[in-house]
Amino acid sequence: MNNQMNFKKYRKNIRIIGMTCVNCARRVEQNLQKIDGVKFASVNLATESAYLISQREIPFHEIKEAVENVGYGVSERMDEELGQKRYLKSKENLILAWIITLPLSIMMIFHMLGYHIPGFVWIEVIAVAFVIFYCGKATIKSAWIAFRHFHSNMDSLITIGSITSWVTAILNRTGLPIISFGTLGAMIIAIHLTGRFIESRLRDKAAKEIKSLISLQSKEATIILDNNEVKLSISMIKKDNLVKVKPGERIPVDGIVAEGSSAVDESFISGEPIPKKKGEEDEVVGGSINLSGPLIIKVTKVGENSFLSQMIQLIKEAQGTKVPIQALADKITNYFVPAIMTLAIISAVFWYFNLQGYQSFLLRAKELLPWVLITENNLSFAVFVFISTIVIACPCALGLATPMALVVGSGLAARRGLIIRNAEAIQTSKDVAYVLMDKTGTITHGQPSIINHDLSQEEMNIVASIESNSHHPLAQAIAGNIKDKININNINNIKEIPGKGVSGDYEGSNYFVGKPESQKDYVLYLKKGQTVVEVLKDNEKIGFIVLADRIREDSKESISRLRELNIVPVMVTGDNKITAQVVADEMGIETVYAGVRPDEKLEIVRKYQGEGKKVLMIGDGINDAASLKGADIGVAMGVGADLAIDSADIVIIKEGISGLIYSIIISTKIFKIIRQNLFWAFLYNTLAIPMAMLGLLHPAIAEAAMVFSSITVILNSLRIQK
Repeated sequence: MNNQMNFKKYRKNIRIIGMTCVNCARRVEQNLQKIDGVKFASVNLATESAYLISQREIPFHEIKEAVENVGYGVSERMDEELGQKRYLKSKENLILAWIITLPLSIMMIFHMLGYHIPGFVWIEVIAVAFVIFYCGKATIKSAWIAFRHFHSNMDSLITIGSITSWVTAILNRTGLPIISFGTLGAMIIAIHLTGRFIESRLRDKAAKEIKSLISLQSKEATIILDNNEVKLSISMIKKDNLVKVKPGERIPVDGIVAEGSSAVDESFISGEPIPKKKGEEDEVVGGSINLSGPLIIKVTKVGENSFLSQMIQLIKEAQGTKVPIQALADKITNYFVPAIMTLAIISAVFWYFNLQGYQSFLLRAKELLPWVLITENNLSFAVFVFISTIVIACPCALGLATPMALVVGSGLAARRGLIIRNAEAIQTSKDVAYVLMDKTGTITHGQPSIINHDLSQEEMNIVASIESNSHHPLAQAIAGNIKDKININNINNIKEIPGKGVSGDYEGSNYFVGKPESQKDYVLYLKKGQTVVEVLKDNEKIGFIVLADRIREDSKESISRLRELNIVPVMVTGDNKITAQVVADEMGIETVYAGVRPDEKLEIVRKYQGEGKKVLMIGDGINDAASLKGADIGVAMGVGADLAIDSADIVIIKEGISGLIYSIIISTKIFKIIRQNLFWAFLYNTLAIPMAMLGLLHPAIAEAAMVFSSITVILNSLRIQK
């Protein structure tokens, strides 16, 4: 896992129009991968979308050409109006198909019972043709696209089955000794359209979480320009603009409160319903709701850099990745349709030449299965078996088994403040034996404060100014203690040494702020779990700073839950052993690695992996990047707007490590549902195809069973939400 690409990544999400089954998605994906510069392409049938990672910015016309070359359409945005038009058209065709098919089926039954309806044969030929070629024209078009581009899909089977049925009606009318299965052609299309309609509505329901996030993105914002309020499209808002947000309005941008105070609902980030108090200098996130007072917000991030955009992007990326178990299903569906065509032809030929010898078998079967066809006409029975075998086979259930579970699961996880970036983590989570966790910023808040120091105010100002160049939590705590501004231009040669500290030059002197060479002078502080930072000036100690960091409220309970799940928690931290041990004792963590460098963290990960166990690493900051990559699952604390953490498979975007427990539980549940989906899809095809080949399934029942299998997979996936 964690194979990182060593090049600048360009990401793009697009909508694919016209896909109907997993084979369609596979063909589009293969063609997208052929575009020069594309390093990764994934097409998701469940969300009708494609996700690309490339070395260069791919012009849309190249993507469009690649998709259209295999017969499908493409759009740069998810056009809800287009989706609504398609929905209304499919509903219209469905209703029309059944208005014709139901009375036609009743007339067919009367005809079979000997009540001959005048002109029924011609009625059947014309009515079935209308259902197939008008109501089912989208299916016919999809099959034609596949045929024209030398491949096949699920619609190919439906088209062949329905048209073959219709042709028997024409042949019967011309006087050939063959039973008419014409009405079956209309029934196949009507049932198929019903299945597609239900499947589409259920897929929309499954994707509601990501759609609800997209709906949080504002289209307009009110900016203050020359003391006037002006409404602008969100695309026109720039960094440092001042945006006014009234009570009850959704905050349209990421920014810092410049004026005012209010309670803000950020439940879409944290899942917590309790509003947070926001005042001047506090950060706010676009998509949250301003509840009580007017706010003036200075814009810090817009467009694709905003928190909400990053969140949506990461979820789409996650839904585009694949679980290893899906490889088997993909391999089977690749050859599925040609194999079914071959089996259908073999079955038809067999029965054409051997019908008489197996009449007794069919008669016994009819006692249990009343729809079994009994006839002396070899050709009629051969056609009956051919149609049944063609329409019973459904690779759609196999194709939807994994992506539907991912769409539902990843959406639900996002609502709980969790983004599963790499779908492989879902399969690995169930086998995790060790959780290695950093201390600062993971078990603790990572926002320590100074409780003691022996520096002069001038020295503190210099040290704080140097530390302001680092993003480490300890450095940020010190940086907030500048009392008198110094000339920042006089500070240069800033260097951050991972695991050690930060150095910089000021007015000819070199300052180093970081880990003490010796801990013996600070034992009293360290015994209390406090952290000491030493300050050197030209390699001479001039003072120290003592900081304390609060433990997160949910850390102790979460670590206890890990043990309940038979997972061993291990602390791996760069802090000194005494400080780490104080926190570990309070948390009930028995194994502690303290004072470790970033490369040593990775070695510890490898040590546990050497036992043949799966290792999860959770942390934040530069010190954890290597170990997050090296672990079987890397979990990053992504609180705030810094979500694009390439080292992590899972990102916890709310405060606290309780999300770690939820990630393990929901990943295990998603994988369980995927296995169930694949099991039932395989079982369905394993049982249904031989029955159809033996002549034991009626084509209409076969098509209904095919539809039922796909709907079952989707409904089972929706169980994740419970």
